[in-house]
This record gives sequence, structure tokens and C-alpha cells, in this order.
Amino acid sequence: MQTQTKQHLVEVKDLSVTYNQGKPNEFQSLKNINVRIYPEEFTIIFGPSGCGKSTLLYSISALQRPTEGEVFLEGSSLTGMTKREQSIVRQFEVGMVFQSFYLIPSLNVLDNVCLPKVFCGESKKERMKEGMKLLERFGIVEQADKYPSQLSGGQKQRVAIARCLINDPKIILADEPVGNLDSQSAENVLGILRDLKDVDKKAVVLVTHDPSHLERADRIFYMKDGFLVKEEVKEGNTFTPVIKKGAEAEEKAIPRELELLVRSFQGMPREYISSLLVPFKAQKVLFHLLMDMPEEQVTLAQGFVKEYLFDKDAKDDLFSALDRDIESGGAGLDKRRAQNISSRLYEMMHLAKDIEIKSPEEGASLMKEYIEKTFSFQLEVDQKSAMESFLQKRIANEVSHEEVITFLDNPVSSGGMGFHKFFARKMAREIEMIMLLRY
Repeated sequence: MQTQTKQHLVEVKDLSVTYNQGKPNEFQSLKNINVRIYPEEFTIIFGPSGCGKSTLLYSISALQRPTEGEVFLEGSSLTGMTKREQSIVRQFEVGMVFQSFYLIPSLNVLDNVCLPKVFCGESKKERMKEGMKLLERFGIVEQADKYPSQLSGGQKQRVAIARCLINDPKIILADEPVGNLDSQSAENVLGILRDLKDVDKKAVVLVTHDPSHLERADRIFYMKDGFLVKEEVKEGNTFTPVIKKGAEAEEKAIPRELELLVRSFQGMPREYISSLLVPFKAQKVLFHLLMDMPEEQVTLAQGFVKEYLFDKDAKDDLFSALDRDIESGGAGLDKRRAQNISSRLYEMMHLAKDIEIKSPEEGASLMKEYIEKTFSFQLEVDQKSAMESFLQKRIANEVSHEEVITFLDNPVSSGGMGFHKFFARKMAREIEMIMLLRY
């Protein structure tokens, strides 16, 4: 695709976005981003959760004001516009599609679609006519009089797409639009977005962390830790990297904590800085020595675990995300570790749920069985009774974490379980994790 001769539709120049600037919890979401979006292209902004891709999309739509840099739409600076001017741009030039749909629950489907035209001075008859055309096009015209609560997720997203098209914008910005949909509905929505590019000749920008979407793109921007790390353009059936001058963004990236510390220590003698960095260095060295995988992988894996904790039925999705290569949007763990983490977390979550809904006696029995299985031992009959009785107290918050350790560590003659101290502490940590997952 020979896009170098095209006039770009959107240009992002030296864009940086920093939240809580100047405060202790300052966080830089975007770092010196430069991208161009062209007419009639299907562009994907791809990367793991938390890499800044949605912030970039919101900057392009003028929903997010940059800390540094500018965003231009057809040569006009969005950054320099007033809020009213920016809202007009969003009303007529830029269509937005979100993961959570954002339909108005008190309006029926047709009124939701026509809502952007209400303030345009167009007659109700005309806007209803346009709205019905879009509903018919997307196969949901029979839902026109229904309310959002009566629709499936896929239907809601088609309504949201129809609403964003009602004023015929030049560019469609879609932020994880299939994140809440089943696979069939997701395929339908992605097909609609592609048709908007192929049939309607719109520029479409899709934010996603799913590598299976990449084959639909004409251009891909890869993001990581707030940086644009790679750009590819489809030529025929293959993607070709776009060569940019200067160092790779990944080479410029340094740990965010160190970046803030160094900034705070500017002007101090080197030996003072070295002393002040000791706690930071100790944390990093200990992490390096105790963990057998890079901190970046742990951070990525943590993000996928958070997604799983929000959607507790997605065990296979968690395994796939942990096992997938980092370059493909995953955490890059080996298959055995990914399987172990996803299976154990799945089992822990179900145990925590059972404990919450069952009687204290049943919950304690289930936890005792889980502990025996996890730590590969078999309790004697009298030990089982003592363990279940004590676990009932922990489930009811009648004893503390420290008291659990003491109970497990104390000899049987003193009313304990007689486990080795190291083993007792490890087992107590497992019990506390189940307790945490109940909430």
C-alpha cells in the first residue's frame, strides 16, 4: 500500500500525556508519540493492557488533553481549539465506539442512534429516517423500539456503531469494541468496522490487545510502556516495518520509579544520589535474585490476572494471555508456568466462592481438602478434625493470620498440627490468599 503519497488525515506530533504532573504519584502514560493516520485505512493500535493505547485514541478524539505535543485533524490543531470547538469536531468529524457501549438506558434504540442529530437543527422526521437506514443496514431494525437493557451485547455494539455514524464522520475510533462480546458477536462487529473502511471509505482506528485482529489492518502501531515501538504497513499479504530515524523507543525506556527518583535528585552530588538509591536498588536486586523471570513479565502477567479477576469465567483466556509471546500482546511465560498459574488461580477462586456461599463447616472441610491436595500430604483422622475446627474460626475471622501460623507450627502435644515452621508459614499464606479472594 503506497501511503507515502497520501495526505494524512490525522497527525500526532511529539505527544506526551502525564497524569498528576508534579505530584508524588505522577505517571507518564504517553511518551513522545508521533503517528499519522491516513484516509480509507484500517489502522490498529496494538499492545498489552496499560501501555497507553487508549490514551492515544482519546488524544486523537480531543477527549484527552496532551501534556506536550499536538494533534492535528486535516491540518487543524485539536489541541489549540476551545472545548466547544472540540465538541463540534467530535459531533461531526470523529465517531467514537467504546467497549462499554454507553447507550442511554432511558432512550429506545432509535432515539439512541439519532441522539447526535438532536442538536443539529434537523427535523425529527429526517433524523429518524437516517437512523432507521442505519439500523436496517446493521440488521437490528426490528429492535428500534426496544431499550438497551433488552438487547444482547452484540446488538448494543451495533447500535453504538450506528449512533457514531449518524453524522457521517470522516474517522471512526474504536476502543476495544469487542472486549465484552462473545466470539460470534465480536466477529460481526469487526466485520462491520472493516466494511466502514472498504465500503464507506472511512478511516477506522481500532485499539486492541488481541493479536488475532491484526490481520485485518492496513497499518499497525505497536505500543509498549507508553512508547510507540514499531509501525508496520500491509503490502500485499505481508506487513512491512516502517523505518524511522533515531533510537528505538524501547532503548530509551527506563524504569518509571528510577526516572522519578533521578529527577528528584537533580543537582545532588553523585555519592548522595548513590546512597539515596540504595532502597530502590535493594528492591530490584532482591526481585532479580528471588524471581526467575523478568519484572516486565511479572507486570504483564499481573495485568492479565486482574482482567481474569474481573471476569472469573475466562480461565482459558488467562492461560492463552500468559502463554502468548510479549510481541503478540501476551506475558511470554512458558506453557507449563502459564498452565500452573491459570489452573491454580481458577481452583483458588472457586474454593473462595464455595466458602462464601456454603456453611462454615462445609467451607472448612473444602479448604482442608484443598490444603492436603496442594501440599501433598494426608492428615490423620484426629488432625483432620482439629484442622477443620481451626479453619472454621479463620473463615469466621475469629483467629488471625499469625494465630494460624502458630496453630500449624505448634507440636501436636500443645494442640497444634506439628508442621515445620517453614511449611507452616507457606501453608498459612495459601490460606490467607483464599481468604483474600473471597472479597
